[in-house]
Amino acid sequence: MRIYREGIGDFEAWDGARDAWERIKDEDKVDALESALEDLYPDGISEGDLNDLLWHDSEWTLGLVGIDEDDDEDEDDDDDDE
Repeated sequence: MRIYREGIGDFEAWDGARDAWERIKDEDKVDALESALEDLYPDGISEGDLNDLLWHDSEWTLGLVGIDEDDDEDEDDDDDDE
């Protein structure tokens, strides 16, 4: 069964999708992701499919909203140098 709702603002990611979802929320890109998903999935997307995108295709999904997944790793490397 598929359950669709309006908007993804209250979506709760699970398992491996949590990090990507938190990054999108932290960078205030939820609306940008929602807009991109509306274009890509005009008939809607299930919560399970959204979770799978965030988990298994996190680099691509973050790229949709202009977030470079490697930026976070670079910041960690900079902290190690100090």
